[in-house]
Amino acid sequence: MDINELLKGRKNCGCKKDHKCEIEHVRIGSGVINELPQLSRKYKNILIAADNNTYRVCGSRVAKLLEDKTECVKVFDGPGLLIPNEDAIAGLSACLTQKTDLIVGVGSGVINDLCKYVSYKNNLPYFIVATAPSMDGFASSGAAMITNNMKTTFSAHVPAAVIGDVDVLKEAPIEMIRSGFGDIIGKYSALCDWKLSELVNGEYMCKYVYDLTYSTVERTKQLADGIEKRDAQAIKTLMEALVIVGIAMAYVGNSRPASGSEHHLSHYFEITGIIKNRGYLLHGIDVAYSAVQTQKLRQKIIALGTMPDKTYVFDRAKWEEHIRKSYGFAADGVIELQDKLGLYNAGLEKIYREKWDKIIEILKQAPSAENLCGVLDTVGINYADFEKFYGRDVIDDAVLYAKDLKDRYTVLWLYFTLFADSK
Repeated sequence: MDINELLKGRKNCGCKKDHKCEIEHVRIGSGVINELPQLSRKYKNILIAADNNTYRVCGSRVAKLLEDKTECVKVFDGPGLLIPNEDAIAGLSACLTQKTDLIVGVGSGVINDLCKYVSYKNNLPYFIVATAPSMDGFASSGAAMITNNMKTTFSAHVPAAVIGDVDVLKEAPIEMIRSGFGDIIGKYSALCDWKLSELVNGEYMCKYVYDLTYSTVERTKQLADGIEKRDAQAIKTLMEALVIVGIAMAYVGNSRPASGSEHHLSHYFEITGIIKNRGYLLHGIDVAYSAVQTQKLRQKIIALGTMPDKTYVFDRAKWEEHIRKSYGFAADGVIELQDKLGLYNAGLEKIYREKWDKIIEILKQAPSAENLCGVLDTVGINYADFEKFYGRDVIDDAVLYAKDLKDRYTVLWLYFTLFADSK
C-alpha cells in the first residue's frame, strides 16, 4: 500500500464515514533526514526535543541541519527512562516562546507522545524524526501519556511530517527493532477484539480499516528473518507498516484498529511497574508477549464449547480490594473510571448467552498462540522470557485487572465473566 495514497484519505467509505489523515509528509528511506531543511522551510523558530540517547544518535545532526532556525534544543537528561508525565510536559513546555512555530521531536515512543501532546496543547505543528522503528504511534492522533499515575491516551493530532531515515533506524538497538515488530504482530489480538466489541457492544467498525491493518500485519510477519539481520529493506518495510497502522488509527479517530487486550496488559505492566518501582519491558515487546497471552485466553474460552451455566457473580468489595492491591495510590482513578463506564452492571452475561456461537466464531479467527510464538521466536522474542520476567502471579493479575485501566471492551471482559472465580 502506497503511504502517499493513504495520506489523501478515503471518501465515501463503506462504513459511511469519510476518512482523512492530516500528515503532510512521510519520508522513509536511506538519507531522508537530509530533506529536513526543505520540509521545514516555512518555519522560522524551531524547538528540538530529544533525550540523551536520541540526541547522540541523530539529534545533534538535526540541530545542525536546522541551526539557522533552531530556537531551543531541549535534551532530557534525567536518570532512568524518560516518562511522559507532568514533569516532562512542564519541562518541554517551558522551552516554548511566543515565537515558536514548530516542534521537532527526535526519538521514538516517549519523545513522540510528548511532542505530540505539548504541540497539540499549544496549537503548534510538530515533526517526528524517528530513531527506532519501535512502535506504531508515529502517525496516530493519540498521545499515550502517564498523568495522575494513569496511562491515558489523549486525543491530540498527527505530526505534520514523519521522517524515518533507514540508515538511522537499522542501527537502533535490536530490542527496539524487535519492539516495533512485536507491536505490529500484536494487531492480530487488537483486530479480534475490535470484531468482538462490534458484536457484543455494537461498536463502530470499518471493514476497510480492518482489512488495511490486517494486510499490513500479514506483510510484516514475512519480515522476521530480515529484522534480525537488520536488512535495510526489511527495516524500511517495518517502518512503513508502523506508519500505515498509525494512519489507520487516524482514519477512525482512535487507536481501536491497533490496540486491544494486548495493550491493556502492556499498560498494566508499565503502570504497576512505575507505581511499585519494578521493571517492565519495552512497549512493543510487552505487546507481543501479551498478544500470545490473550490468545491463550481466547483458546481457553473456545475450549469450553458451550457457555457455562454458571458464571462469575461480580463482588464489588472483592474487586475493589484487588484494584487497590494492584494499583496502589492510583487505585481511586481506576475505580472512578469503571464506575463511570458501568460495564460491570451492563448485563454482559445475557449478551454472551445470546451471541455465544458468533463470539466463538470470532475468537477462532485469531492466529493460535503457538503460531504467534513461532513468528516471535524468529526475531528473538521468546514467550518463556515473559513468564520468567514478570512471574505467573503478576501476569494472572493483569489478565483479570488490566481491563480496568481503560474504557475499551476486549476479550478480557469476557474472560473475567467466565473465569474470575478460578483465581
